[in-house]
Amino acid sequence: MLNVKKLHAGISGKEILKGVDLSISPGEIHAVMGRNGSGKSTLSNVITGKEGYVISEGDIEYKDESIVEWSPEKRALAGIFMSFQYPVVMPGVNNTYFLKAALNSKLKNNGKKELNAAEFLKLVKEKLNELDMDTSYLQRAVNEGFSGGEKKRNEILQMLTLEPELAIMDETDSGLDIDALKVIANGVNKYRNPSRSFLVITHYQRLLRYIEPDFVHVLIDGKFVRSGGKELALELEEKGYKWLGE
Repeated sequence: MLNVKKLHAGISGKEILKGVDLSISPGEIHAVMGRNGSGKSTLSNVITGKEGYVISEGDIEYKDESIVEWSPEKRALAGIFMSFQYPVVMPGVNNTYFLKAALNSKLKNNGKKELNAAEFLKLVKEKLNELDMDTSYLQRAVNEGFSGGEKKRNEILQMLTLEPELAIMDETDSGLDIDALKVIANGVNKYRNPSRSFLVITHYQRLLRYIEPDFVHVLIDGKFVRSGGKELALELEEKGYKWLGE
């Protein structure tokens, strides 16, 4: 599904990723761990096409097609979703309008019938129930006045509604209490199936207690220095990162 090949990338003239290789197949959950400044968020931003980042070498393929020249919008319509560490606030844009417009744009792009208001409300209320979220979320402006936990729940609602094939979670667990963390993990676990993949980027192992990864990769100074199974995350929690040479 996703193949990152010998990727060198950075921002403002500074190289941050220094030859990253990553292959994610359908249905897999990959976790990327590393200290602050190791390049974790740069990796997610480059995959989703965030403005300002420059790829100097290498390639990113999604479904066997290079996407390095694609706009962020085209990547999103193709099925790539990103949950942010600090979700964007959209004053004056309520969740209902935002989610319906985003979903119908994706459906139209894929040659499918767009949903009318009644069809959309039926769908989104089902998703709210899955996350134990109140319908009042739909009338609120996107992330405006939301607590940290509410913002993260709202992003999982977006994910469940838009049904991306590749979901990138960039430190979604940052600042969450244990109850909010469980809600996020429950949403991911319910959504997981053989055709959907996740890239979970985190600093700590605690999220991975609830979302079980197939592979764990350690990023240090823009390079993967170790890859393994879920046991690698447990080892990092016990030993930290110094034993890997940092």
